Amino acid sequence: MSAPEPLDLRAVVRGAVAALATGPAPSTATTSDLSIDEELALHSIGWEPVELVSGVSIVSIPLGWWNWGQGEITAAAQAHRHAFANAIARLHREAARAGGHGVVGVRVEGAVRPTHVEVALVGSAVRPVGAPARPEAEVFLSDLSGRDFTLLSIAGWETVGLAVGASFVFAPRRSVGAVLGQQTQNVELTNFTEAMYAARETAMTRMQDAALALKGTGVVGVSIDEGPMSFASHAVGFVVIGTVVRAGPSGHQRVAPITVVPLDDAVVAFDARTLE
Repeated sequence: MSAPEPLDLRAVVRGAVAALATGPAPSTATTSDLSIDEELALHSIGWEPVELVSGVSIVSIPLGWWNWGQGEITAAAQAHRHAFANAIARLHREAARAGGHGVVGVRVEGAVRPTHVEVALVGSAVRPVGAPARPEAEVFLSDLSGRDFTLLSIAGWETVGLAVGASFVFAPRRSVGAVLGQQTQNVELTNFTEAMYAARETAMTRMQDAALALKGTGVVGVSIDEGPMSFASHAVGFVVIGTVVRAGPSGHQRVAPITVVPLDDAVVAFDARTLE
């Protein structure tokens, strides 16, 4: 066996200096709140998670707007719209900086307070594996899960963005006679019914307008939050949020159903004698 060649320390030092000059290798580490099966589903269509991103905004409501009145509480609706617009813009910005082409699994956390509206959006930025960054304006947002996004992509549909609609309306006062007459009866509170319908129509119209502005052809995965305001029982609110979609260049594709058998479910045991 021949003796090993002596180590050239000068060559090692020169190599280390050259490595410092070129900088570190790009990191491939990712952060995501997607589940394991969602990440695998994304990889099955050639996508990968990049980074966990968020957008937050708090917008004030001037004092006195929740007092008794008629019609829509415009200051609350405007504050809600501005808070969501700001949060969405910041989520776009973070996703673009992370190199994502879109954000999936967006969790919407928000609250309407007497003095302000707060909105927080958190999701996982994703992109086709190894794809370069896209301009901020081309990044899409979606509250669909990774599985739903995968199914839509396989079916030939594109995810465009989030559409939001909100309205807050006063329930008209009831007359003294109506209040006294309804104390011992089961009757419909038509003032609240009419207020809820008015809030619903306005909120749905605003969501549809937002979808059309994004050049979408539909809204899926719509979530609804409705009912009287906890701090102003004479007012009702209706908030809708969904993901805007449209058919991709290839058009709709038929998706064959696939049977999936979970392997981690607890086995349900039974005694065959109970069938006798």
